[in-house]
Amino acid sequence: MNGKIERVEGAALDVDEVLAVYRSSGLGERRPIGDRGRFTAMLRNANLVMVCRTDSELVGIARCVSDFSYTTYLSDIAVSAGHQRSGIGRALIDAVRLEAPTAKIVLLSAPAATEYYPHIGFTRHDSAWVWNP
Repeated sequence: MNGKIERVEGAALDVDEVLAVYRSSGLGERRPIGDRGRFTAMLRNANLVMVCRTDSELVGIARCVSDFSYTTYLSDIAVSAGHQRSGIGRALIDAVRLEAPTAKIVLLSAPAATEYYPHIGFTRHDSAWVWNP
């Protein structure tokens, strides 16, 4: 993995820079990247945000909501296409785990990533429910 991982305040991030990562990663297909106000609120209201930068360029982000004790919901993990398969995604997840070491991590996987998460230690949970407004 080539890059620096750090915790940041979501509200302090440059929205255009983050949007570029979401578009490049493919995650933008499943997030409201066309609604700038909603996307900005997503960043502002996440209470655990980890980023990866290489040569000051944002190349990865993990956006979470956590109580830092029992559960961390990993809302988004996005790595720019040119940096995928380099260990950045796993390093971001490891950094999230270090911030809340006693909390379990819960996430909804993109269809293309369902085989990835068991490979790094996640287990399938078949009783999740989603309510879409």
